[in-house]
Amino acid sequence: MNSQFYIPTEPRFRHLIQSAWQLEGNPAFQREYIIPKGIIEVIVNLSESPVSSSLGDQPYQLPTCFINGFSTKPIQTELPERQLFFGIVFQPHAIRQVFKIKGYELANKIIDLQLILPGFRFLCEQFAEQLSFPQRIRILLGWLGQFSPETDNRAQLMNQFLQAENQQLATVNVWAKTLCYSPRHLSRKISELTGLNAEDILLYKKYLHTVSLMHDPKLSLTQIAYRSGFTDQSHFIRTFKSFTGITPGTYQRNRSSLKGHLFEDVR
Repeated sequence: MNSQFYIPTEPRFRHLIQSAWQLEGNPAFQREYIIPKGIIEVIVNLSESPVSSSLGDQPYQLPTCFINGFSTKPIQTELPERQLFFGIVFQPHAIRQVFKIKGYELANKIIDLQLILPGFRFLCEQFAEQLSFPQRIRILLGWLGQFSPETDNRAQLMNQFLQAENQQLATVNVWAKTLCYSPRHLSRKISELTGLNAEDILLYKKYLHTVSLMHDPKLSLTQIAYRSGFTDQSHFIRTFKSFTGITPGTYQRNRSSLKGHLFEDVR
């Protein structure tokens, strides 16, 4: 499999997207199990075959171009024999500016992007016409250039907190004080972005931190739980399983080089 990544360096693009990626080739596995990753992502399926998937218990036939918001449930996908996916990870605050909706409307959903933004169909067609990842990035940046930079410093700080793997805050009050919000106002703001309230997001961030640490082979599960702010092992296990449907030990034993992704059934 050939994977390529792009991380924007210019501020006018960084305020809109975190990264873009492309995955192309013949997967060695038939199924992919994706645990919640704490991102809002647009994916363009440029494969020749349709792709079946499910989010939690909800089955989907993946649209050619779709958007997936903050998830608290795993996604399972049947991989085609040959795949070509182009993905864009958006900044949470950019969703309202770009797609004219609030992030909570995307939570735990896989939505055909053309239903939200009909004009995106033309952009998807442009991606399909290109032969390389750099060409698709050029098309993407050209489209993003129409949007103005984010000027709200608190919005930028919230984006940074949500996307950072190792950034944690002890309480909602500490977080609210950092952003000069009341705890209630902060919870409303974060709920609009993610579909989760402020307390739930802090727990979600702990979970995401454990996923990152589980890719360090030197750390035990006990050390991972402690470093991620869990007071005891049982709380860590319950939290991890509530988001992923599997135990931390199962994830650690079956983890792949791609964080958050497990692969099953060798072809």
